[in-house]
Amino acid sequence: MNKSKYIVLAVVVIGVIGAVVVSRGANKPQPVADASKPALTVTIVLPETVQWSERVTASGPVLAWQEAIIGAEIGGVRLVELQANIGDRVKKGDLLARLADEMLLADVHQQQAAFEESAARYGEAGENAQRAARIKDSGVLSAQELLQFTNAAEIAKAQMGSAEARLESAKLKLRYTRIVSPDDGLISARSATLGTVSQVGAEMFRLIRQEKLEWRAELTDVQLQQVHVGQKVLVRTGINDTVQGEVTRIAPSVDMTTRNGFVYIGLDENKTLRAGTFTQGEFELGKSNALTLPQSAVVVRDGYSYVYRVGADARVTQAKVTIGRKQGDRVEVSSGLAANETVVASGTGFLSDGDLVRIEAAKIKSNAATDKSSTHKSNI
Repeated sequence: MNKSKYIVLAVVVIGVIGAVVVSRGANKPQPVADASKPALTVTIVLPETVQWSERVTASGPVLAWQEAIIGAEIGGVRLVELQANIGDRVKKGDLLARLADEMLLADVHQQQAAFEESAARYGEAGENAQRAARIKDSGVLSAQELLQFTNAAEIAKAQMGSAEARLESAKLKLRYTRIVSPDDGLISARSATLGTVSQVGAEMFRLIRQEKLEWRAELTDVQLQQVHVGQKVLVRTGINDTVQGEVTRIAPSVDMTTRNGFVYIGLDENKTLRAGTFTQGEFELGKSNALTLPQSAVVVRDGYSYVYRVGADARVTQAKVTIGRKQGDRVEVSSGLAANETVVASGTGFLSDGDLVRIEAAKIKSNAATDKSSTHKSNI
């Protein structure tokens, strides 16, 4: 029993000693961070003023430059042959489809026979008129009889002309059984179906003439005033691909509700864009000076852009700036920074306002070009 008391007493003593040790450890002074130690080694840069192109971005559909609707010139004739389909490239005069021609061919033969018959009558009447004219002074024929021969020749001539016209009409209808391409181009649609009976003017094919496409861009009324015919435009064909175009027409009016108008841009030949595609493009409106920094000098926090100015005491000050155009690894600072203020060139994401930094170099050179294009987003 005495042995148990000694064990309990020993445990209590050990606990007291541990508490004292912990208490002394908690009261021991902790090391304080050295405020004079640099937070980061950085390089610095001065903003550089360069000349960049002013560009405006617009959106719109890609359409056919001109689209021809090809239909039947005659009706009531069955479609017996189709030679073209969607996507086919055709030349002017190529056969696209053919209508049944048996009845029309028979009509041509009939009209040909009628014409030959009327031509023979005219020949006979003409010869009679000539003979009567030769003997008119002999007194054998009266003046009335002479007039009858002459009139008969004129009537026969008119009848022959009428028969010739009917023959040409029959031949024309026969030619219309061949549906041919009116121009070089690309078949974009086909509604013709084998075996159907044609109707006059009914659409059978659509043709993109010359395979030319144009981009119809929508711009504001203010932007329209800065665009002119012949102006070069870059139209996007993919994520990183563009095709060059040229302004061919500008709408003479704008929509009264949106205050937007259309500009039509003829596109260079390309194999990417298709009619009906909706895409974007850029108009170059002129050139202006831009105060630029490397993009690494700008940090985005909470939706705002910041740079870090470097003071004479090597401490940084966070400054809110407005970002404009971008080109390559350079970005335009529209406001919030003066041209003679030094800023941290990189590593800004690891800095806080008031941090002390170690400057690695007095200044780094920028890679900005003096005449490069930039993209300025429009509000359309």
